[in-house]
Amino acid sequence: MTGIQDLQQALAGVAESVGASTVGIGGRRSAGSGIVIGEGRVLTNAHNLRSSEVTVTFADGRSETAGALGSDVDKDVAVIGVDTKDVPAPSWGKPENLGIGSFVVAASNPGGRGLRVTFGSISGVERSFRGPRGRRIGGSLEHTAPLLPGSSGGPLVDLSGAVVGLNTNRLGDGFYLAIPADDSLKQAVDALARGEEPARPRLGIAIAPPEVGRGLRRAVGLPEVDGLLIRGVEEGGVADAAGLEEGDLIVTVSGAPVESADQLHETLEQSGLQSLELEVLRGAETRRVTVTLQES
Repeated sequence: MTGIQDLQQALAGVAESVGASTVGIGGRRSAGSGIVIGEGRVLTNAHNLRSSEVTVTFADGRSETAGALGSDVDKDVAVIGVDTKDVPAPSWGKPENLGIGSFVVAASNPGGRGLRVTFGSISGVERSFRGPRGRRIGGSLEHTAPLLPGSSGGPLVDLSGAVVGLNTNRLGDGFYLAIPADDSLKQAVDALARGEEPARPRLGIAIAPPEVGRGLRRAVGLPEVDGLLIRGVEEGGVADAAGLEEGDLIVTVSGAPVESADQLHETLEQSGLQSLELEVLRGAETRRVTVTLQES
Protein backbone atom coordinates (compact mmCIF):
# COMPACT_ATOMS: atom_id res chain seq x y z
CA MET A 1 0.00 0.00 0.00
CA THR A 2 2.95 2.31 0.48
CA GLY A 3 3.42 2.80 -3.26
CA ILE A 4 -0.26 3.67 -3.77
CA GLN A 5 -0.25 6.03 -0.81
CA ASP A 6 2.90 7.73 -2.14
CA LEU A 7 1.20 8.18 -5.52
CA GLN A 8 -1.93 9.59 -3.89
CA GLN A 9 0.17 12.05 -1.93
CA ALA A 10 2.07 13.04 -5.06
CA LEU A 11 -1.16 13.69 -6.98
CA ALA A 12 -2.59 15.69 -4.09
CA GLY A 13 0.62 17.71 -3.96
CA VAL A 14 0.48 18.40 -7.68
CA ALA A 15 -3.16 19.49 -7.43
CA GLU A 16 -2.23 21.89 -4.64
CA SER A 17 0.85 23.27 -6.40
CA VAL A 18 -0.66 23.90 -9.84
CA GLY A 19 -4.36 24.11 -9.04
CA ALA A 20 -4.42 27.85 -8.39
CA SER A 21 -2.34 28.48 -11.51
CA THR A 22 -4.59 26.47 -13.85
CA VAL A 23 -7.28 28.72 -15.29
CA GLY A 24 -10.32 28.40 -17.51
CA ILE A 25 -10.42 30.04 -20.92
CA GLY A 26 -13.72 31.00 -22.54
CA GLY A 27 -17.02 29.44 -21.52
CA ARG A 28 -19.34 26.58 -22.30
CA ARG A 29 -19.55 27.12 -26.06
CA SER A 30 -15.83 27.64 -26.51
CA ALA A 31 -13.97 26.17 -23.56
CA GLY A 32 -10.26 25.84 -22.97
CA SER A 33 -7.69 25.94 -20.20
CA GLY A 34 -4.50 27.87 -19.46
CA ILE A 35 -1.68 28.23 -16.99
CA VAL A 36 -0.37 31.33 -15.21
CA ILE A 37 3.29 31.72 -16.22
CA GLY A 38 4.07 35.00 -14.51
CA GLU A 39 2.55 38.21 -13.23
CA GLY A 40 -0.11 39.35 -15.68
CA ARG A 41 0.52 36.47 -18.10
CA VAL A 42 -1.37 33.27 -18.95
CA LEU A 43 -0.20 30.67 -21.48
CA THR A 44 -2.75 28.76 -23.54
CA ASN A 45 -3.31 27.35 -27.03
CA ALA A 46 -3.87 29.80 -29.85
CA HIS A 47 -6.93 27.85 -30.94
CA ASN A 48 -8.62 28.81 -27.65
CA LEU A 49 -8.73 32.46 -28.75
CA ARG A 50 -11.77 32.86 -31.00
CA SER A 51 -11.98 36.66 -30.83
CA SER A 52 -10.00 39.69 -29.66
CA GLU A 53 -11.31 39.22 -26.12
CA VAL A 54 -11.51 36.11 -23.98
CA THR A 55 -12.77 35.31 -20.49
CA VAL A 56 -10.18 33.99 -18.04
CA THR A 57 -11.59 32.26 -14.93
CA PHE A 58 -9.32 31.65 -11.96
CA ALA A 59 -9.50 28.82 -9.45
CA ASP A 60 -11.24 31.06 -6.87
CA GLY A 61 -14.05 31.77 -9.35
CA ARG A 62 -12.89 35.26 -10.31
CA SER A 63 -13.37 36.02 -14.00
CA GLU A 64 -11.61 38.66 -16.06
CA THR A 65 -12.00 39.78 -19.66
CA ALA A 66 -8.61 39.78 -21.32
CA GLY A 67 -6.82 39.89 -24.67
CA ALA A 68 -3.79 38.26 -26.22
CA LEU A 69 -0.37 39.84 -25.80
CA GLY A 70 0.83 37.66 -28.64
CA SER A 71 -0.27 34.58 -30.56
CA ASP A 72 1.48 32.06 -32.81
CA VAL A 73 -1.28 30.20 -34.62
CA ASP A 74 1.09 27.91 -36.52
CA LYS A 75 2.66 26.70 -33.26
CA ASP A 76 -0.72 26.82 -31.44
CA VAL A 77 0.48 28.89 -28.49
CA ALA A 78 -0.67 32.26 -27.17
CA VAL A 79 0.06 34.49 -24.18
CA ILE A 80 -2.86 36.35 -22.62
CA GLY A 81 -2.45 39.57 -20.65
CA VAL A 82 -4.69 39.52 -17.56
CA ASP A 83 -4.64 40.62 -13.93
CA THR A 84 -3.35 37.49 -12.19
CA LYS A 85 -3.25 39.21 -8.77
CA ASP A 86 -1.23 36.97 -6.43
CA VAL A 87 -1.66 33.69 -8.30
CA PRO A 88 1.74 31.99 -8.39
CA ALA A 89 3.37 30.60 -11.51
CA PRO A 90 4.62 27.00 -11.31
CA SER A 91 8.22 26.20 -12.16
CA TRP A 92 9.22 24.86 -15.57
CA GLY A 93 10.54 21.31 -15.68
CA LYS A 94 12.80 19.43 -18.06
CA PRO A 95 10.73 17.57 -20.65
CA GLU A 96 13.93 16.36 -22.30
CA ASN A 97 14.41 14.10 -19.28
CA LEU A 98 11.09 12.36 -19.84
CA GLY A 99 10.91 9.05 -21.68
CA ILE A 100 8.33 6.41 -22.39
CA GLY A 101 6.89 5.27 -19.07
CA SER A 102 7.61 8.50 -17.18
CA PHE A 103 4.70 9.46 -14.94
CA VAL A 104 2.93 12.75 -15.65
CA VAL A 105 -0.12 14.64 -14.43
CA ALA A 106 -2.48 16.74 -16.55
CA ALA A 107 -4.29 19.71 -15.01
CA SER A 108 -7.16 21.61 -16.58
CA ASN A 109 -10.04 23.94 -15.81
CA PRO A 110 -12.31 23.54 -18.87
CA GLY A 111 -13.98 26.87 -19.51
CA GLY A 112 -13.69 27.71 -15.80
CA ARG A 113 -15.83 24.76 -14.67
CA GLY A 114 -13.38 23.65 -12.02
CA LEU A 115 -10.00 22.00 -11.62
CA ARG A 116 -9.38 18.53 -13.04
CA VAL A 117 -6.22 16.59 -12.29
CA THR A 118 -5.51 13.23 -13.95
CA PHE A 119 -2.63 10.78 -13.89
CA GLY A 120 -0.90 8.99 -16.75
CA SER A 121 2.42 8.22 -18.36
CA ILE A 122 4.42 9.23 -21.39
CA SER A 123 3.48 6.84 -24.18
CA GLY A 124 5.55 8.41 -26.98
CA VAL A 125 7.94 11.23 -27.77
CA GLU A 126 8.69 13.27 -30.89
CA ARG A 127 5.09 12.98 -32.08
CA SER A 128 3.55 15.51 -34.46
CA PHE A 129 0.14 17.03 -35.18
CA ARG A 130 -1.43 19.71 -37.34
CA GLY A 131 -1.80 23.24 -36.04
CA PRO A 132 -4.94 25.32 -36.63
CA ARG A 133 -3.72 26.37 -40.10
CA GLY A 134 -2.46 22.93 -41.09
CA ARG A 135 1.24 23.30 -40.38
CA ARG A 136 2.94 20.33 -38.79
CA ILE A 137 4.01 20.78 -35.15
CA GLY A 138 6.69 18.28 -34.21
CA GLY A 139 8.45 17.18 -31.06
CA SER A 140 5.29 16.63 -29.01
CA LEU A 141 4.88 14.42 -25.97
CA GLU A 142 2.22 11.72 -26.20
CA HIS A 143 0.67 10.72 -22.88
CA THR A 144 -2.24 8.84 -21.32
CA ALA A 145 -3.51 11.27 -18.64
CA PRO A 146 -7.26 11.58 -19.49
CA LEU A 147 -8.51 15.00 -20.58
CA LEU A 148 -12.03 16.37 -20.86
CA PRO A 149 -13.03 18.57 -23.80
CA GLY A 150 -11.87 22.08 -22.92
CA SER A 151 -8.60 20.88 -21.38
CA SER A 152 -6.34 22.08 -24.18
CA GLY A 153 -4.00 24.83 -23.03
CA GLY A 154 -3.70 23.36 -19.54
CA PRO A 155 -0.37 22.16 -18.17
CA LEU A 156 1.21 18.74 -18.23
CA VAL A 157 3.43 18.43 -15.16
CA ASP A 158 5.79 15.93 -13.60
CA LEU A 159 5.24 14.48 -10.15
CA SER A 160 7.06 17.42 -8.55
CA GLY A 161 4.52 19.83 -10.08
CA ALA A 162 6.93 21.35 -12.63
CA VAL A 163 5.42 22.13 -16.04
CA VAL A 164 6.78 19.83 -18.76
CA GLY A 165 4.21 20.49 -21.49
CA LEU A 166 1.16 22.33 -22.74
CA ASN A 167 -1.74 20.00 -23.54
CA THR A 168 -3.04 20.72 -26.99
CA ASN A 169 -4.47 17.78 -28.93
CA ARG A 170 -6.66 14.73 -28.30
CA LEU A 171 -5.69 11.68 -30.37
CA GLY A 172 -8.65 9.57 -29.29
CA ASP A 173 -8.49 6.09 -27.74
CA GLY A 174 -7.00 7.53 -24.56
CA PHE A 175 -3.94 9.28 -25.97
CA TYR A 176 -3.13 12.98 -25.88
CA LEU A 177 -0.41 15.32 -27.10
CA ALA A 178 1.42 18.12 -25.32
CA ILE A 179 3.85 20.71 -26.64
CA PRO A 180 7.02 20.24 -24.56
CA ALA A 181 7.87 23.11 -22.22
CA ASP A 182 11.46 23.22 -23.41
CA ASP A 183 13.82 26.12 -24.04
CA SER A 184 12.37 26.81 -27.48
CA LEU A 185 8.87 27.16 -26.04
CA LYS A 186 10.15 29.41 -23.26
CA GLN A 187 11.82 31.69 -25.80
CA ALA A 188 8.69 31.77 -27.94
CA VAL A 189 6.52 32.55 -24.92
CA ASP A 190 8.81 35.36 -23.78
CA ALA A 191 8.67 36.89 -27.26
CA LEU A 192 4.87 36.60 -27.43
CA ALA A 193 4.57 38.23 -24.00
CA ARG A 194 6.49 41.20 -25.43
CA GLY A 195 4.06 41.35 -28.34
CA GLU A 196 6.59 39.93 -30.79
CA GLU A 197 4.58 37.63 -33.01
CA PRO A 198 6.50 35.51 -35.54
CA ALA A 199 6.34 36.58 -39.17
CA ARG A 200 6.10 33.71 -41.64
CA PRO A 201 5.49 33.89 -45.39
CA ARG A 202 2.03 32.69 -46.41
CA LEU A 203 0.55 31.93 -49.79
CA GLY A 204 -3.01 32.47 -48.60
CA ILE A 205 -4.38 29.20 -49.94
CA ALA A 206 -6.18 26.18 -48.55
CA ILE A 207 -4.84 22.95 -49.98
CA ALA A 208 -5.88 19.32 -50.23
CA PRO A 209 -3.49 16.34 -50.17
CA PRO A 210 -2.24 14.66 -53.37
CA GLU A 211 -4.77 11.82 -53.33
CA VAL A 212 -7.62 14.35 -53.45
CA GLY A 213 -6.18 16.04 -56.52
CA ARG A 214 -5.65 12.71 -58.27
CA GLY A 215 -9.18 11.62 -57.49
CA LEU A 216 -10.73 14.85 -58.71
CA ARG A 217 -8.80 14.77 -61.99
CA ARG A 218 -9.76 11.13 -62.51
CA ALA A 219 -13.42 11.98 -61.90
CA VAL A 220 -13.45 14.61 -64.67
CA GLY A 221 -11.48 12.51 -67.15
CA LEU A 222 -8.08 14.23 -66.80
CA PRO A 223 -4.77 12.36 -66.38
CA GLU A 224 -3.85 11.71 -62.77
CA VAL A 225 -0.98 13.93 -61.62
CA ASP A 226 0.66 14.21 -58.21
CA GLY A 227 0.41 17.62 -56.61
CA LEU A 228 -1.43 19.78 -54.10
CA LEU A 229 -4.97 20.81 -55.00
CA ILE A 230 -5.91 24.40 -54.18
CA ARG A 231 -9.34 24.25 -52.58
CA GLY A 232 -9.54 27.90 -51.59
CA VAL A 233 -7.75 31.20 -52.24
CA GLU A 234 -7.67 34.02 -49.69
CA GLU A 235 -9.02 37.18 -51.26
CA GLY A 236 -6.30 39.81 -51.44
CA GLY A 237 -3.54 37.34 -50.55
CA VAL A 238 -0.34 36.77 -52.50
CA ALA A 239 -1.71 33.70 -54.29
CA ASP A 240 -4.75 35.71 -55.37
CA ALA A 241 -2.48 38.49 -56.63
CA ALA A 242 -0.46 35.95 -58.63
CA GLY A 243 -3.63 34.66 -60.31
CA LEU A 244 -3.90 31.27 -58.60
CA GLU A 245 -7.44 29.88 -58.49
CA GLU A 246 -9.46 27.25 -56.66
CA GLY A 247 -9.04 23.95 -58.50
CA ASP A 248 -5.45 24.63 -59.61
CA LEU A 249 -3.01 21.80 -58.93
CA ILE A 250 0.46 22.79 -57.68
CA VAL A 251 2.88 20.33 -59.31
CA THR A 252 6.32 21.77 -58.51
CA VAL A 253 7.73 24.35 -56.11
CA SER A 254 11.03 26.00 -57.05
CA GLY A 255 11.49 23.30 -59.67
CA ALA A 256 11.02 20.36 -57.29
CA PRO A 257 7.98 18.05 -57.28
CA VAL A 258 5.77 18.83 -54.30
CA GLU A 259 4.58 15.78 -52.42
CA SER A 260 3.08 17.19 -49.23
CA ALA A 261 1.86 20.33 -47.52
CA ASP A 262 4.80 20.00 -45.13
CA GLN A 263 7.23 20.28 -48.03
CA LEU A 264 5.50 23.45 -49.18
CA HIS A 265 5.59 24.95 -45.70
CA GLU A 266 9.29 24.09 -45.28
CA THR A 267 10.07 25.83 -48.55
CA LEU A 268 8.10 28.90 -47.51
CA GLU A 269 10.03 29.16 -44.26
CA GLN A 270 13.44 29.24 -45.93
CA SER A 271 15.30 32.32 -44.67
CA GLY A 272 15.26 35.28 -47.03
CA LEU A 273 12.81 33.80 -49.54
CA GLN A 274 11.22 36.70 -51.44
CA SER A 275 9.34 34.86 -54.17
CA LEU A 276 8.27 31.36 -55.12
CA GLU A 277 8.16 29.74 -58.56
CA LEU A 278 5.24 27.34 -59.00
CA GLU A 279 4.28 25.01 -61.81
CA VAL A 280 0.51 24.71 -61.80
CA LEU A 281 -1.98 22.62 -63.76
CA ARG A 282 -5.30 24.27 -64.54
CA GLY A 283 -7.27 21.52 -66.18
CA ALA A 284 -4.98 20.28 -68.96
CA GLU A 285 -3.01 23.53 -69.20
CA THR A 286 0.39 23.93 -67.53
CA ARG A 287 1.18 27.37 -66.10
CA ARG A 288 4.27 28.80 -64.44
CA VAL A 289 3.47 31.30 -61.73
CA THR A 290 5.75 33.57 -59.71
CA VAL A 291 4.34 34.38 -56.29
CA THR A 292 5.78 37.42 -54.50
CA LEU A 293 5.66 36.58 -50.80
CA GLN A 294 4.65 38.66 -47.83
CA GLU A 295 5.09 37.84 -44.17
CA SER A 296 2.12 37.17 -41.91
